[in-house]
Amino acid sequence: MESRIFQELRLRYQPVAVLFTNQRPSNAMQFVEGRRGCVIAMLNAAAKGKVTVFDRKTAGCIGGEVGLGFGNSYPKFPGGIDYFLSTGRGEGYMPGEGYKKSPELAQKFAEQLPMTDIPFQYVVFKPLEEIDPAKEVPELVVFYANADQLSALVVLANFNRDTSDNVIIPFGAGCQNACLVPYNEGQSDKPRAVVGLTDITVRPIVDADLLSFTVPFAMYQEMEDNIQGSFIEKHLWHKIRERITT
Repeated sequence: MESRIFQELRLRYQPVAVLFTNQRPSNAMQFVEGRRGCVIAMLNAAAKGKVTVFDRKTAGCIGGEVGLGFGNSYPKFPGGIDYFLSTGRGEGYMPGEGYKKSPELAQKFAEQLPMTDIPFQYVVFKPLEEIDPAKEVPELVVFYANADQLSALVVLANFNRDTSDNVIIPFGAGCQNACLVPYNEGQSDKPRAVVGLTDITVRPIVDADLLSFTVPFAMYQEMEDNIQGSFIEKHLWHKIRERITT
């Protein structure tokens, strides 16, 4: 599947299609069951041309299970995600990440996530250029974008809407903002794009100048269709486009 957005914005990496399926793709990269791994590392690999796959036993961590839509895997008892995201429970026991001021605020964050248990066995990350639209329909499309490219994506996401808040940047884990939250947006009549990779934990494994921009597939198609006649074809964008180097 060709993407004019990819071409016009001079993106460094291929957009990544996120698919839900009951069929495991052949020759896909997958974490070993029981070993820790980061979903974003697999997203990076997909953006660079690899097909990657997850199931409920190979999501890398409990946060990955949540972020991929494999249900609510967070511990139900106090002293879990609430302390992990905030103050911790003492040196040598559970270090806190300091992302929320208190365990109570961290717990509220977890409770407000749009927890989803998708009725599929696998989540697949695949370079968009390898998608055959006659056989596969992605749930989501993930872009990696620098500041100039992100600016263009934000404008394009709002181009054909009667509102101006069609892009959100919620606090959350990298995998949540790349998959779980955009999937939830896709269930609404007017889905919004989700900017992500603001997760401090995963920033070290992402190019320093890039963030993610994820859209439900219908919104991706809307944005592709709206390029013609938009700012993308005009001189102000072309001036910026000239300075984008991969």
